[in-house]
Amino acid sequence: MSDARSTAAWELARQQHGILARRQLLALGFNTREIEHRLRRGRLHVVMRGVYAVGWPQLTQKRLWMAAVLACGDDAALSHRSAAALWGIAGEARGRIDVSVRRRCELHRPGLKVRGRPTLRRESVVIEGDIPVIAVVQTLVDLASELDELAVERAVNEADKRDLVDPETLRGALGRYSGQSGAPLLRRLLDKRTFKLSDSGLEVLFRQIAAAAGLPSPLTKEMVNGWEVDFYWPDLGLIIETDGLRYHRTPSTQSRDARRGRAHSLAEMTSLRFTHFEVKHEPARVRRELRQAAGLRRRNASDIDHT
Repeated sequence: MSDARSTAAWELARQQHGILARRQLLALGFNTREIEHRLRRGRLHVVMRGVYAVGWPQLTQKRLWMAAVLACGDDAALSHRSAAALWGIAGEARGRIDVSVRRRCELHRPGLKVRGRPTLRRESVVIEGDIPVIAVVQTLVDLASELDELAVERAVNEADKRDLVDPETLRGALGRYSGQSGAPLLRRLLDKRTFKLSDSGLEVLFRQIAAAAGLPSPLTKEMVNGWEVDFYWPDLGLIIETDGLRYHRTPSTQSRDARRGRAHSLAEMTSLRFTHFEVKHEPARVRRELRQAAGLRRRNASDIDHT
């Protein structure tokens, strides 16, 4: 019986980064006296109240995360900044591990911030690296309730780069989180970054900006240096490209954009890129930068003519 219990305990510890909760040992058939005996002999090491490291006392980040989750009982998972750190999309709060539980809870533990969330969806808790953690979309919504827009923007970008969720999918999922405090900021951010004009609407607006910048009407959809460009001033050697989606770029798209940029640079042309959102909602800045680029091209042409 003792051997069977020990084998079961070691197997469970192996699945939990070498961490066991007291309630798990009791469920396996160990009694209080036997647990205390193992603590005295150095087979168990206290990590926090009711949670032990098995065999060796050193604590890695994953062991600490596992201990924090186990300390908070059933239905607990890493959340907020700690979940973001596990997913690799943002840093963890210093000196604090964030945990959420799917029940009402007023648990207070040193070094932990525990949130009782009885309305948290069951599917929002997943297992990643053997650790219960809040899923990526919910984590981003949670981050948006605590961090500023720039930090959330970085987290969205990291989630996209790590192929955890792309901005379009995230935007489509936000309807399920409409009552949560972080959803409005995240929705505004994604609307800004995924805003896209129709080709006709984009052309009308951009021609107006170009005229206000003192430029003649550009050519559109011209082949330049082997690539189709959005707007082109051949007399200036100036090319403007526009994007409807800032974040999501597959490796093949990134490679194609890099080749396109090199082709224009090697032809000694200036190529600028603006988002559709900038064209629609930030025309003054686009106009200013467009005027600046045109001025540089004219001065360079003038310097060449005088040499």
